[in-house]
Amino acid sequence: MLKVKDIMTKDIFTLKETDNLALARSVMNLARIRHIPIVDENMVFIGLLTHRDILGATVSILADLDSQTQEEIDQGIPVMEIMNTRVKTVSPEDSLKDAAALLLEHKYGCLPVIYKGRLVGIITEADFLNLTINLLDALSE
Repeated sequence: MLKVKDIMTKDIFTLKETDNLALARSVMNLARIRHIPIVDENMVFIGLLTHRDILGATVSILADLDSQTQEEIDQGIPVMEIMNTRVKTVSPEDSLKDAAALLLEHKYGCLPVIYKGRLVGIITEADFLNLTINLLDALSE
């Protein structure tokens, strides 16, 4: 049986809770990701910041702010003010079926993977799509 550790992403971008919204926005844009786990200096998982959280914290485009002003505002907002701290997590040993059911049932985009209290990876919808493509390729051969 396949487990979370078999397809999870291990090389992940993380931030500290004292990092600001401007940095989070830059990381998401540059890395083309929608989720950033928030950890302490020992990689202990604290929370999760999502693209949706950032959109919710952004001053409305209707306010007609220029990008420099928005950047200045973002620099003054620490990640800890907008991150989610009540986040479902999984273990590397959990079954892929259980993780997929959790994503689907709750409409989550990702699940942080925790081992002994520390973040060791993340499993996302994209990881499951990659698995599906690989399985379909294997079936067609």
